[in-house]
Amino acid sequence: MRRPAPLPTPPEQQAKPAPDRSSRRARDARTESGAAVQPAAGAASAVEGVEETRVDAAGAEPESSDGLTAGDVWRAARARRKALRAEIRRFTQRSRRRRLIWLCAVGAVVLLIGGSVAAAYSPLFAVEKITVAGASALDAAAVEAALADQVGTPLALVSESEVKAALIAFPLIETYALEAKPPHDLVVRIVERTPIGVIESGAGFTLVDAAGVALSTTPDRPEGQPVIVVDGGIESDAFESVGLVVRSLPADVRAIVTDVSASTLDDVTLKLSSGLTVVWGSADRSALKAEVLASTMLANPAAREIDVSSPEVVVAG
Repeated sequence: MRRPAPLPTPPEQQAKPAPDRSSRRARDARTESGAAVQPAAGAASAVEGVEETRVDAAGAEPESSDGLTAGDVWRAARARRKALRAEIRRFTQRSRRRRLIWLCAVGAVVLLIGGSVAAAYSPLFAVEKITVAGASALDAAAVEAALADQVGTPLALVSESEVKAALIAFPLIETYALEAKPPHDLVVRIVERTPIGVIESGAGFTLVDAAGVALSTTPDRPEGQPVIVVDGGIESDAFESVGLVVRSLPADVRAIVTDVSASTLDDVTLKLSSGLTVVWGSADRSALKAEVLASTMLANPAAREIDVSSPEVVVAG
């Protein structure tokens, strides 16, 4: 008996072609990443893919798998850079403020110094008055007149050499110092030489100080100045010793000394107007010898000679 032939399969139940493995993997990947899975549309889907690729090639912004475009990425990067710069400015604000304060302080100091220097060298601080201080034997007005050339000169530009050249004409000046008193005063403080006596010569009587500087020469002997007689002249050790002795004498004793002599530095001898001879010896311990001489003169008013060369053992006769 023959088996009957199978019935024909309806068109709806005909076997469908097996899906491509690569498309299946792509769908699975989109499903896992959370993207919506759309059914394949066969040739229509392929055509749509071709059209999307063409749009991208034409210059449109391609979208990433999560929906972001290149513009979004660029804007996010720019925003991140701006935020980073803002954070850097915020953290360096204190150091920048401290640097600004230092720069302002340095600038103020520079301006102050520069302004002071400019003003000091300007006519605003020019000399208008010169005052001489410390003059006793000297005529202060004569010294001021000799320095009149400095009037009108800025205090900072007063020339030391010009002042020195003007004061050379006054041998009685031993040292001097200039003192500026802004805005217009110049003070000249002088120290006068102390004369110790006169040296007699063919030219007359020359008044000298302890350094041997000639202060003046007169034909007559000046009152109150002893005559100095030394071996070797003013360059000798004997003269130096005489100068130290005379300057150490008390004022009341110095006023009555008429003659001072020495042949060496250890045998200085004084003669007083009362006729008393004082053997002084060397200039060592002159202050002590002066005290001993004053007390001995009071204790022995009739003495004709007093030897204080050894102040511990005074001899009066």
